[in-house]
Amino acid sequence: MTQELAQFALVVRDYDEALAFYVGVLGFELVEDTPVPEQHKRWVVIAPRGSGGCRILLARAASEHQATRIGDQTGGRVSFFLHTDDFERDFRDYLAKGVVFVRPPKDEPYGRVAVFKDLYGNLWDLIEPA
Repeated sequence: MTQELAQFALVVRDYDEALAFYVGVLGFELVEDTPVPEQHKRWVVIAPRGSGGCRILLARAASEHQATRIGDQTGGRVSFFLHTDDFERDFRDYLAKGVVFVRPPKDEPYGRVAVFKDLYGNLWDLIEPA
């Protein structure tokens, strides 16, 4: 049997502000943005540019409880791991666009890595695998 992780939900405050960051700043691709009027929401899917793998569903918080998880879905741990084929290019580009890095670039046995925050405070590794 073959399985793969196809998509996961990322709880956000607002669809359009999330798109402005993930698509406008990080350069992700908008895969789908479909209104779901009967549920007062949208089905918004993004993916890193050129990615054929896992996608992200931007899920607007629909309750007070869900809103408490925005930016802290994993209790302050790095939550997401973005692989790149050119660390220096993406690191410089993200810095120029105002992305905040909370840990500077470092060479590890698995590759070159730095940790950045998204617009909500979730932590991401930017990694060029070794």
